[in-house]
Amino acid sequence: MEQYTAFLIGAGTHGDDEQAVFTLHDAGTKCRLICSYRDKVIEAEEDDYFEALFQIRLRLEMDGLLPFCYGASGRVYPEGTVIEMSRGLIACKIKMGQPPKETDLVNIFADGHDVVPAFPRMQQECWDAWLASLPS
Repeated sequence: MEQYTAFLIGAGTHGDDEQAVFTLHDAGTKCRLICSYRDKVIEAEEDDYFEALFQIRLRLEMDGLLPFCYGASGRVYPEGTVIEMSRGLIACKIKMGQPPKETDLVNIFADGHDVVPAFPRMQQECWDAWLASLPS
């Protein structure tokens, strides 16, 4: 069982150092992710951990919260072969007009100076714009 902690942005009155704990469970062919924050627990079971995190982020958004990690960054998205190899734990940092390089791979629960927190819909829009920017 793996666990990751991520800061939550948008916590407002709860202080700036509020955190969520993400617990990963390998449920056979499915990836189960449990998010604990405040006195709440959100669970998602999907084909990969990126998608499970995406579903949890939709619920966090209702509380106006964004996890500060690469998996919730506008410029990070899972790429086909990478997602299959890592079960969605590794994603790619994307740059307009450029295909991803190996140096662009990041753990979705890690954070760094280049995390750009985004709600799920905004992240999808960034991905669509990046795909359109690639040379055909």
